[in-house]
Amino acid sequence: MPTTPAKVAARLAQGVTAKRAAVALLVAAYGAKKLYPVLRRQWAASGLGPGGGPGEGGLGKWGPAEEAGASPPGVNRVFFVRLLRLLRMLFPGPLCRETGLLALHSAALASRTFLSVYVAQLDGRLARCIVRKNPRDFTWQLVQWLLIALPATFVNSAIRYLEGQLSLAFRGRLVDHAYRFYFEGQTYYRVSNMDGRLRNPDQSLTEDLVAFASSVAHLYSNLTKPVLDLIVTSYTLVSSAHSKGADTAWPSLIAGLVVCVTAKVLRSCSPKFGQLVAEEARRKGELRYMHSRVVANSEEIAFYGGHKERNGEEESAGAGILTFLF
Repeated sequence: MPTTPAKVAARLAQGVTAKRAAVALLVAAYGAKKLYPVLRRQWAASGLGPGGGPGEGGLGKWGPAEEAGASPPGVNRVFFVRLLRLLRMLFPGPLCRETGLLALHSAALASRTFLSVYVAQLDGRLARCIVRKNPRDFTWQLVQWLLIALPATFVNSAIRYLEGQLSLAFRGRLVDHAYRFYFEGQTYYRVSNMDGRLRNPDQSLTEDLVAFASSVAHLYSNLTKPVLDLIVTSYTLVSSAHSKGADTAWPSLIAGLVVCVTAKVLRSCSPKFGQLVAEEARRKGELRYMHSRVVANSEEIAFYGGHKERNGEEESAGAGILTFLF
């Protein structure tokens, strides 16, 4: 009996449905494989896992004391507790100066994203005018492209300026908080004479605070603008595809899978930048600590003639920094 076209179409539809279901199952399995270790670590860190209870262990100054000392750095309960305390320290209220700077900075980043979309549209119009050989429209679009450079330059400068102001505001909050704890209860004496865990408190209270404040302000820019660019660009592409009657479900799924695989590959191939930065700061702090010892004990060093030994120690520390950096 010959097969009718309706039956052929039904079989093809069943085959396409089966392929889509198989791909969806593969994507779900991959997501479960990647999310399960993260959820398991968070479940274990929350104190609800085997051998632990929600009431066991004490909270230290920055979170659970045992987890802070034993568990490696990662996105877990300790991280979120410390992040919440840090945000409360940097933003003491909804109407503080830091909140206003953050709002202005966010508005500048959003303006830069929409300007980028508008410039991309102008580029498309310019290419269309060149293809159509229309010099009049090409001249007008080129004038618009040149005029948009003025607000774009202003927005770029505003982003850098607001980021610097936000970094200074964060630095002021961190310095006040650190110095308040450093000078209460004779902590300055105990750190220098009774506790050897922190050998260079001057490095931590000066350069490390400045670097941390700048990194936090820069991190917000590096996270907010790419995420906003991704959302706006994805929305524009999906809207354009819908206007032309194209399906966007599977391309979006494939794009998300490609992004996840690429992020996994980059994460596995990239070095641990956090540990590298921490090691660089430790080596610089060690060199500064040695120099401060020379300044504090200069009279004894000059009397006993120990300048050669001190010179050798500082040269060795400096060479260690250069070797680590290069």
